[in-house]
Amino acid sequence: MKTLISQLHSLIIVLIMISPAVAQEKGDTGYLTKDGTWCWFSDPRAIYSDGTIVTGWVKKNGSIEAGSFNPKTKEKATFELFQHLERDDHDNPSFVVAGDGNIVATYTKHSKKKEFYYNKTASGTNISSFQDAKLWNPGDAEQIKKFPMVHVTYANPFCLEKEDNRIYCFGRWTGYKPNMMWSDDDGETWSKSKVFITNYPFDRSNRPYVKYFSDGKSKIHIVFTDGHPRNEPTNSVYYACYENGAFYRADGTKITDMKGIPFEPKDASVIYQSNEKEGRAWIADIAQDRKGNPVILYTKSPEETDHRYFYAHFDGKKWINHEICKSGKWFPQTPEGKTEPEPHYFGGLTFHPSNTNIVYLSREINGVFEIERRETTNGGKNWDITPITQNSKYDNVRPYIPRGLPAKADEVVLWMENYKYIHYTNYHTAVKYHIHSVK
Repeated sequence: MKTLISQLHSLIIVLIMISPAVAQEKGDTGYLTKDGTWCWFSDPRAIYSDGTIVTGWVKKNGSIEAGSFNPKTKEKATFELFQHLERDDHDNPSFVVAGDGNIVATYTKHSKKKEFYYNKTASGTNISSFQDAKLWNPGDAEQIKKFPMVHVTYANPFCLEKEDNRIYCFGRWTGYKPNMMWSDDDGETWSKSKVFITNYPFDRSNRPYVKYFSDGKSKIHIVFTDGHPRNEPTNSVYYACYENGAFYRADGTKITDMKGIPFEPKDASVIYQSNEKEGRAWIADIAQDRKGNPVILYTKSPEETDHRYFYAHFDGKKWINHEICKSGKWFPQTPEGKTEPEPHYFGGLTFHPSNTNIVYLSREINGVFEIERRETTNGGKNWDITPITQNSKYDNVRPYIPRGLPAKADEVVLWMENYKYIHYTNYHTAVKYHIHSVK
């Protein structure tokens, strides 16, 4: 009997040692809006500048709205950027601080021919100073001849200090492929766009998905897939970096300069080579560690009801991948008797932009998607877990930490609370915040 008790005691100690640490979270939680939704391929969807968070969303009536939030005073404000644009979560605005200190908001309709929109503030982070929206057609006639397909979706703007504050903006435009254009006058006017990733021979139905992160100085890190996981039998994950007029692999070898674009996915660094056993991948976020090396969050889906989160970092020589956790199935609320059209819509996960050891994620717990904070000290092998939401009535999905948030500041995570999310055009969701004290 004593031997059995001793064995059980030893087993309990072992289980405690190998189980991730879980702490109860205490912090401020509230709503930025009870009518707002967003996707995860137009970013930065929230930025931190001069102590203020500037973010935005799409309302139920299709209007595009900006929001601001001061984490210290809890002061909030909203401002309508465009009235009744389109009821579609793909249209959420993304933001960048221009060289003149003002904020540029960029957004598009979903798969329309010419419609790229942008607004700019006249007084820094004061969102009430956003000026009227301007409309721009990014399409270039010669590019369209080469890649005959125009569907303007997504906007991802970044300002590079070392290129005289040129603002680059990326999206899925000409050719149904990743495009880039730029502004040399703080977002007042734009160049025509260029396709910079494509497959050969050109396939107008193929659409790589891309996430971006910039150091704000000279680099724009890029992670992308072969296409949509619903359409690709295998969907792999690739990396490239733009700097000073050229694109590079993770090891620093050159892919091509701007004159040689577009390049093919196979020309970039492979993070995960998809296969039927491990499943199709999709991407969630990208950032850089303290050494400037890229770090990636992505999913593998052995089954459409089994999405698994992965953390990958480049150590200077090779990619190291670790599974974080299983996250459950898709979060859209599939009507009874219907087949889910978006079974790869996972809960979502995001980096702290200034500390890639910290990740906030959404995973299914007891049938509801909850937000967790996770922190690693060994490159993603193990994680300390802090629940942010628990025993929720509604799903909590698509978390995001504002870009530019300092490492020593209190952490602010934003996410969607879903009263209803049946489809990206049929939703009623809120945007919530949580402040995690780092003291």
